Amino acid sequence: MNVKRVFFFKHRYVYFAISIAVILTGVIFTLVNGLQLDIKFKGGTILNYSCVGDVDVTKAESVIGSTLGQTVDCQIQTNITNGGQTLVINLAGNEGITSQDQQTVTQVLTVTFPDANMNLTNSQTVEPSYGARFFKNGMIAIALSFILILIYVGIRFRNIGGFSAGAMAIVALIHDVLVVTSVFAIFQIPVGDSYIAAVLTIIGFSINDTIVIYDRIRENARLLGKKVNTEELVDISITQSISRSINTNITVFVSITIVFIFAQIYNITSIRTFALPMMFGTISGCYSTVCIAGPLWTMWKNYKSRKRAARA
Repeated sequence: MNVKRVFFFKHRYVYFAISIAVILTGVIFTLVNGLQLDIKFKGGTILNYSCVGDVDVTKAESVIGSTLGQTVDCQIQTNITNGGQTLVINLAGNEGITSQDQQTVTQVLTVTFPDANMNLTNSQTVEPSYGARFFKNGMIAIALSFILILIYVGIRFRNIGGFSAGAMAIVALIHDVLVVTSVFAIFQIPVGDSYIAAVLTIIGFSINDTIVIYDRIRENARLLGKKVNTEELVDISITQSISRSINTNITVFVSITIVFIFAQIYNITSIRTFALPMMFGTISGCYSTVCIAGPLWTMWKNYKSRKRAARA
C-alpha cells in the first residue's frame, strides 16, 4: 500500500501540550471570573418587555438592580419578522419576584424610559429546585452518552481491542467537553440549556470522526497484518482519513459561523450562546479525533505489548 504517511504519533506530546494549554486557560478564566449559571439552572425570574427606540441595557440593569436589590442582567432582542424589540430581564435569585415587584419594575422602566412604550408581555419564574434538577438531568445525559459510546465502540471494534479504543475515544470526548466549557468561561456565557445542547452535539460530531478512523485502522490491520507496527498502522489510517474529517468539519464550521453572525446581527442570545461554543467545539472535535484518540490508543497498545513481552 503506497501511502504518504504523516507522523502523528511522533508529535503526540506537542498535541497533548496544546490541549493542556487550552484547557488550563479555561481553568484560569473559571477561577478568575467564575462559571456563571443561567437562570434555568440556578433559579430566578425572566421578564420580557416589548419596547421601541434605543434602550440602554446598562442603565436598565442599574435602576432595576438598585430598586430590587438583586443581580440583574438585561438584553435587547429583535424580532426579525416585524422588527419589534424585546427587553429581556433576568433576575437571579432563590425565589421568584412577587406581582408587586413586577409592578415596581414596570414603573421604574416607564419612568426611566418614558418614550420606549414599555409593556410586560411575559413573565417566567424558575424555582431553584427545578433548575438544579434540570442541571442534574443534563449531566446525566452527557454521562449516559459516554457509556453508550463506550459500549458501542467496544462491540463494533472488538477486533482491534474494542474497549481500549472506546476508552481512548471517551478521553478525546472529555477533552472536547472541557474545551467547550472553557469557551463558556472565557467569553462569560451563562451555562444553561445551550451548554447541554452544544456539548451533546459536539460529542456526536467528534465520535463520528473517531469511528471513521477506527474503521480505517481495523481495515488496514486486516490488509497489512504484521507488515507494519501499531504506530505505522495508526499514522497510515489517520493520513487516509484526515481529508474527510477536515472537509466535514470545515463545512460544519462555516455553517455554524453563518448562524452565529446571523444571531449577532439580530441579537438572538439563545442562538448566539449555542453557535459560539459550537464553532470552537467543531475545531476541537476534529483535533481530538486526529491528534488525541489515535495516538492515545497507540500508546495503550504499545504498553500492552511491552507487558506481554515482559511476561514472556
